[in-house]
This record gives sequence, structure tokens and C-alpha cells, in this order.
Amino acid sequence: MNRFGSLFKPLRKLTMNNHQKYLSTCLLATAALLGGTSSAWAQVSLGAASKFAVLGGTNVTCTSSSVVGRVGVSPGSAVPYTNTGCAIAGGTPPATNSAAARARTAFLSAYAALQSTAWSCAPISGNLAGLDLPPRVYCVDAVAKTGVLTLTGPSDGVWIFLVNGALTGTNFKVVMAGGGQPRNVFWAPSRAATLTTSAFKGNILAGDDAVGSITLTGGTLRGRALAKVAVTLTGASVRVPQ
Repeated sequence: MNRFGSLFKPLRKLTMNNHQKYLSTCLLATAALLGGTSSAWAQVSLGAASKFAVLGGTNVTCTSSSVVGRVGVSPGSAVPYTNTGCAIAGGTPPATNSAAARARTAFLSAYAALQSTAWSCAPISGNLAGLDLPPRVYCVDAVAKTGVLTLTGPSDGVWIFLVNGALTGTNFKVVMAGGGQPRNVFWAPSRAATLTTSAFKGNILAGDDAVGSITLTGGTLRGRALAKVAVTLTGASVRVPQ
């Protein structure tokens, strides 16, 4: 037995080495897959919704604001669109109604797709002030956002923020660095979004059935405001990113 045991020692060693190499290869492949989450989601598409700067489900109320891009409402309500002193560089209801119906379907599909990325998210908490984040999927809490958040990455880098609750921010500023583009930033709260005097970047998708509304008071949005319920703009500026 000792003689046979000595003969099998090299075999056991070889098998163990191969097993370790296999595990190392698997771990590297997994790391590459997780690290490649951003590039994989470079294919995030808003479809027909990308044509709109502002899209509401029940209504859009715009007061003393400016919008560069289309404004749409679908399916609408008794008073679907109210414009009080807003400058709109783009189509508005009712001219955009048919396109808004298609955009709503695309927006809700994109919202569901974004939510499905939660399995790969990196949890991050707090007000996000002072952070510098690379492209990837993040799970964010509902703590009110403030200060300056920097997003650093290449022009095709994608940032997805899944907010567990409402997205709220006051004097919150998002800065793009390293070539990163606002069009590739997606904020998907599970409830509403309310931003006050903020310099915000990215596409906001508020897709909750009951409270999926977006309220922008003052400040700027370089992105899109897409809501399943209502959108309210007061003294705000919205521009579709190129």
C-alpha cells in the first residue's frame, strides 16, 4: 500500500494543481464578466423614448422652464399638458401624442430591463457627495443626494443607478469626467424622483405604477425625464443629451 501510495502522490499533486488552475481560471472569468457589466450594458436602449426630453403618463405641467427636445404625454388625463411661460424647442401635445404612446411602451420596457440588472449591482449608500464612480451598475439607497458626484469613464461607459425608494436631491451636482456621456447614465428609482436646484445628468426613469412621478424645481437636467405618472417642471431647464 505504501508503494502504491507513493506512486499516486505525484498524480494527486498533478490533479490538485490542475484543480487550482481551473478554479483560478473560473475566478478570472467571473471577474471579467462582472467587470464587463458596463460594456455589456452599452447596449441599453430607450428606443422610441429617446426622442423625448420629457414624457409623462398622466400629465406634464411646465412653469417658467425651458425644454430642448420633445414633450409628450401618454395615455394622458383630463388635463394632460399645461404650459405656463415655458420655452419648448421641440414638439408638444397633442402633436406628439401618437409618438408618445410608442415612447411610453419603450420607456417601460427599458425600465424593466434596468431593474433586472440588480443581480450585478454594487451597493452604495449615503448622499453620494465626493464620490468618483466608474461605469457599472449601482444599488443606491433613498438618502437625499447632495454635494458633487463625479462619474469617470470612457465615452461608451454606462452607469446604472437603481434607487431603492425615491430619488431626491437638493443642490446635487453630477459631473462627467474622462469622456463619460450623460446619455449613458440611467437613474431608475423604485418610487418618485424630486430634484431641487440641482445640476443633474442622466436619464431619469420613474416607472412605478402608483408614484412614478418626476418633479424638477430649479436647476438643470442634461438627460431625459420619463415618468409613468406625472412630470412637473418649475423654473427648470431640460436638454436631451447628444
